[in-house]
Amino acid sequence: MNLERKPEPFPPGLHNAFTFAVFNALSYQMVLGSPMVLYAKTLDASATVLGVIAGMMPLLVIFQIPAAKHLDRVGYKNFMFGGWGVRVMFIVGMALVPLSGWFLSPPTQLVLLLAVLFGFNLSRGISSCAWLPWINAIIPESRRGAYLTREAAFVSIGSVAGFCLAAFTVGPNPKAYQFSILFAFSALMGMVSLVFMRRMPDAVVTHQTRSSATPVPWREIASYPPFRKLLWMNVVWNAAYGGLNAFVVAYLRTDGGMHEAAVLLVTAAYYVGGLGSLFCIGPRVDHWGSKPVLGLSFILWLVIMGGWVLMAGGVTPPWMVMVVFLQMFMGFAYSLVNMSNTRLAMVTIPVMGKNHFFALFSVVGSLVQGLAPVFWGMMIDALARVRFHGLGVEWNRFSIFFLVIQLVFLTAIIICQRLAEPAAKSTEEMWRDLWKSPARFKIRWWQ
Repeated sequence: MNLERKPEPFPPGLHNAFTFAVFNALSYQMVLGSPMVLYAKTLDASATVLGVIAGMMPLLVIFQIPAAKHLDRVGYKNFMFGGWGVRVMFIVGMALVPLSGWFLSPPTQLVLLLAVLFGFNLSRGISSCAWLPWINAIIPESRRGAYLTREAAFVSIGSVAGFCLAAFTVGPNPKAYQFSILFAFSALMGMVSLVFMRRMPDAVVTHQTRSSATPVPWREIASYPPFRKLLWMNVVWNAAYGGLNAFVVAYLRTDGGMHEAAVLLVTAAYYVGGLGSLFCIGPRVDHWGSKPVLGLSFILWLVIMGGWVLMAGGVTPPWMVMVVFLQMFMGFAYSLVNMSNTRLAMVTIPVMGKNHFFALFSVVGSLVQGLAPVFWGMMIDALARVRFHGLGVEWNRFSIFFLVIQLVFLTAIIICQRLAEPAAKSTEEMWRDLWKSPARFKIRWWQ
């Protein structure tokens, strides 16, 4: 007799969340991803400025803290919808910046671009405090890993399509108006995504999640032992990952010698790798738990950063095949961390006060992820003239940067072992299950 419990179904209308994920990825990747970094480079942006651009979005997530108290009054869906609508208006402004080159100098355009990006990221930072509580409320606990896997798959599909389209649009020697076309496309996709967000099921706020007039006990929330360990892990993870993609793009465009279209195409490989992780491991995250998957992911990051050190240090030339290989595994490892980290937060955070738990979780990680690229950018600029050989490697600004990031990931592995997740399988059980029957993962994925 088969006594295996049948998983709970997704709520009606949730398929709109996956469609929203595709169009949202087509929108935000144009203005927060490689196209924006490449456009800033055409305006002679330094590594520090690139760090500011990469860090602005996570830094402004701090506004989730004051915004969280309004969620119960406004509602999760309405809060998200309003903020995302304002965000689209700022994307329209970004599309106009490249067209101002005939009367504005590049430094002035760069300042204007930073101002519009600030407005975009501010509206996003305020409204995004509703997303995790909303999803946590409408997805059954037994299906959260499955939901996050599917959502990440659709985000990867939209991202791959977006970067391929961007590469075709800008070509090897882009003009300003071509970036304007990309940003206008981003605004259009943002408008379409709002249609599907509106069709998603809303969550009913229960008496357990309503805010009270008493002050929020932030110190007690941060001191909750399982949550505190998760916060520390996120501090280290976001310090390592913050701005990494932007500086990889900067390396490929300058020291790597790749033109804009090639950089965008290899960036698309990043999201192909993300799809691969969802195919291989995603369907089993609910079974294994988040902790062993996080440990596996950080080990992969150690290997990946070693590859970038060797390439930036001149041990291996920046061959297209090797760059694509590293980008795919970066996407593979990031997808695993993002999925298992979010799932662990859903498992760890209690129902009482969950809005503020999620807000603090997002803000702490985002603050570190926002400050880290500014620090890394300043370090890269400070090391601009450093160049010496040792251990068969040329130590320059990028090879040193990648080595330091590798050491931070080593710290993440140590902290990961202390995470609290009683229901998680051991690392040994995960490896045995992973290698037992690869065909089973294919069957589960298609189901």
